[in-house]
Amino acid sequence: MQHRHKVDGQPAYVLHSYPFRETSLIVEAFSRDYGRVALLARGARRARSVMRGVLMAFQPLELSWAGKGEVQTLMKAEWQGGQPLLTGKALFCGYYLNELLVNLLPREDAHPRLFSFYAEVLRRFALTPRESDIRCFERAFLQELGYGLLLLNDVNGYPVDPDGFYAYEIERGPVRLDVAGRGPLAIRGKTLIDLAEDDFSDARTLLEAKQLMRALIAHYLGGKSLETRKIFMEYHEL
Repeated sequence: MQHRHKVDGQPAYVLHSYPFRETSLIVEAFSRDYGRVALLARGARRARSVMRGVLMAFQPLELSWAGKGEVQTLMKAEWQGGQPLLTGKALFCGYYLNELLVNLLPREDAHPRLFSFYAEVLRRFALTPRESDIRCFERAFLQELGYGLLLLNDVNGYPVDPDGFYAYEIERGPVRLDVAGRGPLAIRGKTLIDLAEDDFSDARTLLEAKQLMRALIAHYLGGKSLETRKIFMEYHEL
């Protein structure tokens, strides 16, 4: 038998929400101490609801909820302020992070370090959205999920040679190549080392890291495509 419990004043962000019945919302939230939770916001779509203008994505909130089961009832939501609104490219980047969390982060699996890093990346996006910040978040996210990348040593335990070339085998790591390889997961040793150090000052490192992360995330998504990636592609085509 599931026991009813109550959570008060939990730092959180809205990842996604969708209508439920005539006046309510189901809110997918990322909380600091309870991970991703699904909450029923009763009456949140009513014009006079105090929650109507509060449940915004990318804004720091303090949420209280109660109930039992997979979807619990949102009791209170308060805006904490301090985060500028995301616009333009920054908004696309924020939605991409949210889609990763919704699709890959298990429900009620706490990741306080990832929560703090997510908040920090949103602050960076508000100033200047940079591709390097996305790569840093992707690496930290995979690490938190237990899919940490092997970057400083190859599959045989030898230190990665910055002048060498490697084929990155998913769930194994880098395999040394005799010559420069081609393909989506062929990567320089320097790129692997730079990625381990979150150093994206080299343009080729940034490009190869993007290709590697895209392949890894596609693997863990199990073939499911991301809507934000489709939007990015359509935007660049225009």
